[in-house]
Amino acid sequence: MHSNDPNHAPLRDVAQNPEATARYLADVQRVLLDIGRNLETLALETRVHCRDTHVDGDRFYDAWMRAQPVERALKNVLKHVEDVTKGLEKSTFKRRAHDEAVANTAKKRKEKELEKKRKNAPPLQAAPKNPPQQGGQGQNSSYGVPTSIYDLGNRESA
Repeated sequence: MHSNDPNHAPLRDVAQNPEATARYLADVQRVLLDIGRNLETLALETRVHCRDTHVDGDRFYDAWMRAQPVERALKNVLKHVEDVTKGLEKSTFKRRAHDEAVANTAKKRKEKELEKKRKNAPPLQAAPKNPPQQGGQGQNSSYGVPTSIYDLGNRESA
């Protein structure tokens, strides 16, 4: 990694390796979780301060009403930080899934090719079956031959 190289991109090596990507995103996620904890503390302290700031002539809820936009903004920031940390984790899994899909693509293509060849190949001709001989079927020859109910011969119908 030489910074004098005009084609140098600092995260190129990280992007090419799923394990390095996972490590990098985990580091970023740790930093964001730490920032999130600090923002939670800041939101709590800001809430206490803003709600306790009263002006002469205020009704009991005026300080609370003035604090709401500030609290809402900090809550919104916290939500976005949590969403970013979840997104980092999800992208780590997607990156690994991408590499697994790339690794399995050649194998799947070979299997499809073999299946296609099997479907397109002419079927093997089976040996011709010998037609059953009427006299050599054994003692219950009447059960082996399909008959119509109109042609029962000496048998009775059910």
